[in-house]
Amino acid sequence: EPVAKYGTLDVTFDYDSQEQKLLVTVTAVTDIPTYSRAGGSSWQVHLVLLPVKKQRAKTSIQRGPCPVFTETFKFNHVESEMIGNYAVRFRLYSVRRMKKERIVGEKIFYLTKLNLQGKMSVPVILEPSYSLSGCDSQMSMSEVSCSESTSSCQSLVHGSAPEILIGLLYNATTGRLSAEVIKGSHFKNLAANRPPNTYVKLTLLNSMGQEMSKCKTSIRRGQPNPVYKETFVFQVALFQLSDVTLILSVYNKRSMKRKEMIGWISLGLNSSGEDEINHWTEMKESKGQQVCRWHTLLES
Repeated sequence: EPVAKYGTLDVTFDYDSQEQKLLVTVTAVTDIPTYSRAGGSSWQVHLVLLPVKKQRAKTSIQRGPCPVFTETFKFNHVESEMIGNYAVRFRLYSVRRMKKERIVGEKIFYLTKLNLQGKMSVPVILEPSYSLSGCDSQMSMSEVSCSESTSSCQSLVHGSAPEILIGLLYNATTGRLSAEVIKGSHFKNLAANRPPNTYVKLTLLNSMGQEMSKCKTSIRRGQPNPVYKETFVFQVALFQLSDVTLILSVYNKRSMKRKEMIGWISLGLNSSGEDEINHWTEMKESKGQQVCRWHTLLES
């Protein structure tokens, strides 16, 4: 049996150590899976510089079985002495009508393989995306993606910015929206040098921004990478699902009356970013299967 193909990107890296900038040219994609499995015949490649995820890019949308892009993207502030800490994550999306998009394959390319000066063309062979297939595989993503550089892996998949792993599930029949707060990463105590005492507050808002429901996890004491594994269920009718916003706020409880916010994200109508939009969309399309994703917290 041939190995299932998830796409091969034709990519050229051009690194300038003096300017500390990286140029990435995505030329074309081959080995795309058959249309029936990928669900579309238009394609787009998304790029993000890890670990911080602040610098992102995406190609134009191209049609056909062998799309050609030939587009160059610039990533700044890539220090040559820190090159081993960086990676570029490529994701190939099939784009359907009505702006629906679906991940076909992804690959994290570690910049340790780069020539520190000059161009280098490589085939980037994509793998199945672990963000689509439920929590267990998502939580083991660090092992899967990072077999090439295990030591720097934990910091790569979860950069130094605080992140949270959330599982979402919607049952259209019962109208139950389940949000599981699974774990956090790199939570910091801003005021002191000891690990924080944290909890996560969930607030569901309607389209007018009015509070419909709220709840919070129990406190995890003295843990920078706390595991919560607590699930909260909200009653949301199917016709309401596109009109609600779920806000998750992470707090450090410092004393009886004092707390400080470590960061927040929002999902749904007023999503706080592209990752959050994609997670909500995947939940709606997953027909009752839980979808788990890491999200980088925004500063308050």
